[in-house]
Amino acid sequence: MPLRRRLLGWYRRRRRDLPWRRTTDPYRIWVSEVMLQQTRVATAVPFYQTFLERFPDVEALGRAPVSDVLAAWAGLGYYRRARHLHAAAGVVVREHRGLLPDDPETFARLPGVGRYTTGAVLSMGFGQPLPVLDGNVARVLSRMFMLDAAVRDPRGAKRLWALAEALVPRRGAGDWNQALMELGATVCAPRVPQCGRCPVRALCRAHAADAVERYPPVPPRRRPQIVRLAAAWIERGGRVLMARREGRLLEGLWEPPAVELDGAGRGDRAALARRLAELGLDVRLVGRAREIRHLLTHRDFRVRFWRGTANGAAPARRALRWIDPERPGVPLTGLARRLVKSNDGAS
Repeated sequence: MPLRRRLLGWYRRRRRDLPWRRTTDPYRIWVSEVMLQQTRVATAVPFYQTFLERFPDVEALGRAPVSDVLAAWAGLGYYRRARHLHAAAGVVVREHRGLLPDDPETFARLPGVGRYTTGAVLSMGFGQPLPVLDGNVARVLSRMFMLDAAVRDPRGAKRLWALAEALVPRRGAGDWNQALMELGATVCAPRVPQCGRCPVRALCRAHAADAVERYPPVPPRRRPQIVRLAAAWIERGGRVLMARREGRLLEGLWEPPAVELDGAGRGDRAALARRLAELGLDVRLVGRAREIRHLLTHRDFRVRFWRGTANGAAPARRALRWIDPERPGVPLTGLARRLVKSNDGAS
């Protein structure tokens, strides 16, 4: 097949030298694929190196406390990925004698593992002839075949998965999948694609029709959910008081004591004072609130921040901890890291 021959030849000559491409260890490939979900390669590389130094194999990861895993993940964001990776490693240790299963159905049942991760890990780590479909691959296929389908649309994703499956070779699926992803990441970019550098442009239908930038179609983005918080910056002797998050969102991470609000108004300070009292804290809020906005992919945090002075010691509770801003020792939320970095609770 000309497409396969040209693309694989280009990949072998031009691929980036990335640490997870120097190994066939399925565990290390798995870690890299989880990290690369919603994270840029340049950001993931140093975390990948240090994470594997701390957890060199699935046994070490599966038996580690989840707090250690979250601390090693701190800064990468999307912490549910780390929780699922840790939980899945535990299943592998308990049920598969520490060996990643090479059966697609068995691997896909691990916590947090979907069709993409199954295809990526099993094709690259075990040579299984399974396809992958991420944003880069979807863009390449949509343009190559002038397919009016977007990966974020369920019907479009179904068509793209079928095409990816039809193209995957019986042998060398790992290289083929990486070649597709590499082309999308480095040449077939979302904006200003480098068609002059593309090794398969002669086979690209969108290029022939001078319509590359029309593919894939862009589905409307949903607006981020607005979340309003009132929070307290409580500092004493160079240390800052942090509270551990509870609930589904960012559970187990740490940030200044805060309360979610129904709306913005004069009752915010009182709501925060009640929350501090619930935590057993005797805190006097001083001055006027500062407004902080912290954006995540699907959430827009609007935070009103007060400085607080603690009267007496904080109660000895596992959910509260005084931290050294230079060496927190616990995984912090993005908002907490932003505030710590500012040194004074200001954005």
